[in-house]
Amino acid sequence: MRDLALAPPATRPLTGGLADSVFETAARNPTLPMVARRSGAASSVWEEVTAVELRDEVVDLAKGLVACGISPGSRVAIMARTRYEWTVLGYALWAVGAEVVPIHPTSSREQVEWILRDAGCVAVAVEDEQSVMTVGSVCATLPRLRHVWQLDSGALRDLVERGEFIPFATVDSLRRIVLPDSTAVVAYTSGTTGHPLGCALSHRGLASPCDTLLAGWGHTAAPAGQQASVLAFLPFSHVYGLMIQGMCLRGGLLMAHEPDLSGEALSSALRSFRPTYFYAVPSVFEKIYKTFLRTAQQAGRGALFERAAETARDFAAACERQRLDAGPGPGLDLRLQHALYERTVYRKLRAALGGRARRATSGGSPLNRDLSLFYEGIGVYVHDGYGLTETSGGITMQPLGREKSGTVGQVLPGTDIRVADDGEILVRGPSVFQGYVSDEAATRAALLPGGWLATGDIGRLDPEGYLTITGRKKDVIITNSGKSVAPAALEHRLRMHPLIHQAVIVGDNRPCVGALITLDPEFLAHWRAGLAWQSDAGNREAREENALREEITRAVAAANSAVSRSESIRVFRVLPEPFDLASGLMTPSMKLRRDLIVRTYAFEIDAMYQARSRGGRQSVPDDSASWDEADNVFR
Repeated sequence: MRDLALAPPATRPLTGGLADSVFETAARNPTLPMVARRSGAASSVWEEVTAVELRDEVVDLAKGLVACGISPGSRVAIMARTRYEWTVLGYALWAVGAEVVPIHPTSSREQVEWILRDAGCVAVAVEDEQSVMTVGSVCATLPRLRHVWQLDSGALRDLVERGEFIPFATVDSLRRIVLPDSTAVVAYTSGTTGHPLGCALSHRGLASPCDTLLAGWGHTAAPAGQQASVLAFLPFSHVYGLMIQGMCLRGGLLMAHEPDLSGEALSSALRSFRPTYFYAVPSVFEKIYKTFLRTAQQAGRGALFERAAETARDFAAACERQRLDAGPGPGLDLRLQHALYERTVYRKLRAALGGRARRATSGGSPLNRDLSLFYEGIGVYVHDGYGLTETSGGITMQPLGREKSGTVGQVLPGTDIRVADDGEILVRGPSVFQGYVSDEAATRAALLPGGWLATGDIGRLDPEGYLTITGRKKDVIITNSGKSVAPAALEHRLRMHPLIHQAVIVGDNRPCVGALITLDPEFLAHWRAGLAWQSDAGNREAREENALREEITRAVAAANSAVSRSESIRVFRVLPEPFDLASGLMTPSMKLRRDLIVRTYAFEIDAMYQARSRGGRQSVPDDSASWDEADNVFR
């Protein structure tokens, strides 16, 4: 083993279950606003729910669960978007000692059937009629499933009425016997091959990263004297969303829900709720940046935005060198330029996030360094952290005052990280999962002697203990010449081009590295409008295709500039449609299912390499001169 990073002592240990925080906050500060709810479905007005009101709703619903026979150890699935009812039901289940099984609402019939059967769920709460039909179609294969509750038809209200005769003492006594090491959640991984695995996460495991982050970083979530507020929009079916929910309710942060992940809905919610802290996955931060750029170009201010963005990155890089004792900080000219753009550009960009957020967190996958510097430069520092389902959420974070973009920070207190000789990251600590339900072999493969978890991620630790993630161990591509290529860095750089929405690097047992690329539909429409060809329709289409090919080739060249020639992309193909959840090619946590994509587009990949072997057109000069571009690459 090498690159060992040992952590300082952890925070005080948990003594009960996750539901305790709702009861303790209500007793300590009953009028504290805990959740904000829209007064209507499309309203921009948010109504606050106090700590005591939230506790009472949790208790009333917990009584209904008891009346339905839900008891300690019962597994109940929640198949819904990120909404207020999810939070109330989840904490009511924890209050009676039940185990929550989150399911993404767009999961296929086969996925729903597998999870409900594998977990042995006795009940499931779904959102709408379509989900009821999905569950109903598999009920015959689920003999343990006794209840299906539809949130949109008033199921929670019916449960409350059903439990009116249950005394409060019953719920309180059930809550008090929940142990920290009891299972709280069975979270299913978004596996790319075979069936997903159910990760058993304890109350202690889920609370640990929340409490550690609140203790060390919680004060940065809002200016002094203000209550921090967070807009929850990522799915609670993923551990990242669950961690954000846990931090809000354990730390007294005001939380609002936005179930609609469309850009328009999210933008509207941010402007009306105005959170003090923002969190997302890298693809969201990339999308926001591209929206900034497209909006500026449409207003005729594209050049201004690009100069302001470059200044932001330069300013942030200089500040980073200063805080890491590697430079003097921004010079006078840079400070003056930055101050000018603060008045004319940056504050308007922050207004798109509600205007109050000055810090944010990115998780799910590493954030591109240039993008991180951009956000820091406009006045919203993005903490890039690292975690996975099997660690109940975050296990690293950027140290305050010593942040280093391009890394995922340092290990959290109470957790240990080391890097094996083959580059795999190993983790040990209180948040590590209990094992995979119904799969002892997979559990033994993941949990190594000494309590270490084999994460499957590869990376490195620098001398100061900053962790850099370079990819997934199973994603490493080995060409037929024996060259190993980690695809993440190339994919990140490709996605930084505004036209490129997604990228998947391929090349296993192939003569060179290739790429499957999808385009951003909104930016593509904007780009086409800007061409304004003065010619007939047929000629215009050919000109547009040639121009698009040249633009994507430049993006590929820019990505290749960061790697050696043997690792560079030699062939690529632009696909007609993006990868999405509906096609099954993307996970609920917005990660691409690489193996499935490669299988689905096997014909296109074969054609791409066959075109190269026939000696297709050269498209990039000299140091990339061996790239051969496939004919009809955009069809």
